[in-house]
Amino acid sequence: MSLPPALLEHEQVVVGHDAASGLRAVVAIHSTALGPALGGTRFVAYADLDAALDDALALARAMTYKNALAGLPHGGGKGVILGDPARDKSPQLLQAYGRLVASLGGRYVTACDVGTYVADMDVVAAVNPWTTGRSPQFGGAGDSGDLTAVGVHHALRAVAEHLWGTPSLAGRRVAIEGVGKVGRRLAGHVLDEGGRVVVTDVSAAALERLQAEHPGAEVVASTDELLDQEADILSPCALGGTITAEAVGRLRVPAVCGGANNQLAEHSLVDALAARGVLYAPDFLVNAGGVIAVGAEYAGRGTYDDGAARERARAIGTTLLDVLRRAEAGGTTPLAAAEALAEERIAAAEPRPPFTGDRRGLL
Repeated sequence: MSLPPALLEHEQVVVGHDAASGLRAVVAIHSTALGPALGGTRFVAYADLDAALDDALALARAMTYKNALAGLPHGGGKGVILGDPARDKSPQLLQAYGRLVASLGGRYVTACDVGTYVADMDVVAAVNPWTTGRSPQFGGAGDSGDLTAVGVHHALRAVAEHLWGTPSLAGRRVAIEGVGKVGRRLAGHVLDEGGRVVVTDVSAAALERLQAEHPGAEVVASTDELLDQEADILSPCALGGTITAEAVGRLRVPAVCGGANNQLAEHSLVDALAARGVLYAPDFLVNAGGVIAVGAEYAGRGTYDDGAARERARAIGTTLLDVLRRAEAGGTTPLAAAEALAEERIAAAEPRPPFTGDRRGLL
C-alpha cells in the first residue's frame, strides 16, 4: 500500500491485526492539542487497507475540528475496522479491537459510528477503559444518534433562518439520504415541525421502519433519484461522498446540511457548490451532537448528564448561524469559516505537549 500525504498531518496512526479473531483495524489520532482524541469506530467492508486508511485519516481530521467547534476538551481521532459487520463482527473481534485502543493508553477514546452500536461498545469496554457510547446501565450515553439528530435538526433551522429569515421548517421540504440511527430521527423532527421529507436508503428494512413511524414520509428508490428532487435542503445522513462533481451539477436545492461525515467527495467541491449558489453547512459542525453525547459521558466518569448534553447539541444551530454570518461577511465559504474558527480555538488553547495518555480509565 502507498502512504497518503495526509498521514504526515496526524500525530499517530496505528494499524492492528489479530489473526485469532480476524481483526484488521486502523486507529488515526489527528490531534491531542485540546485533550485526548475522541471519535467513533466505523465498521465497514472497505475495498482494501488503502481505502480504510484514507477514511480514518479524513475522519480523524474532521473530528479535531468537530470537537473544537463543539467546545469539547478533546482532539480528533477515529477508528475503522475492515469487514462486513453482519458477517465478521464477533465478541472476540471487538475485544481484540478494544485491546488495540487500550494499548494507546488513553490518547484515543472510542465510541460508536457506522456499523457499531451501544452493545458493541459494552463489549469493547470490557477490555478498554477508554470507551464511550456505552449502555445507560453502565453510566453511558447510549445511542448517540439521538443527539446527532437533535444537532442536525437545529442546524437545519439555522440554515432556514439564514436563507429565509425564520428558523421554522414548517412547509419546507427536506431530502434525507439515509434513515438509520440519525436520518430516521431527523425525519421525525422535521415532520413534527410541520415540514415535509422525501427519503431514500439502501436498506428496505430501514425504509419500512420509517414509514411505520411516519406514514407522511415520501420515499424514492435511490440516491440518484433523491439528488434530482426539488427541495429546500438536501440532508445527507448515510456514508460520505454523496456530493460528487456530477451531483453538484444536478442539485435542485439551495442548501446542503446533513449528518453524514465527509459529504464532499473532494474538498474543492465546496467551491463548485458556492458557484452554483448552494450553501454547504460544514458536516463536522452539523453532526457534532453524537460526540457531544459521548464527550459528556467521558467527562461524567459514570454519570451521564443528558440534559446538559442535549442543550449543547441544540447550540450547534447557534454556532452554525455564527459561521454562516462570518462566511457572508468575509466573502468566503461556510466550510472555510468553520475551519478558521476551529483553528482559532485550537490556537487559543493553553500550550501543552502532545497528550501522552490518561491512566485513570473510565470503569
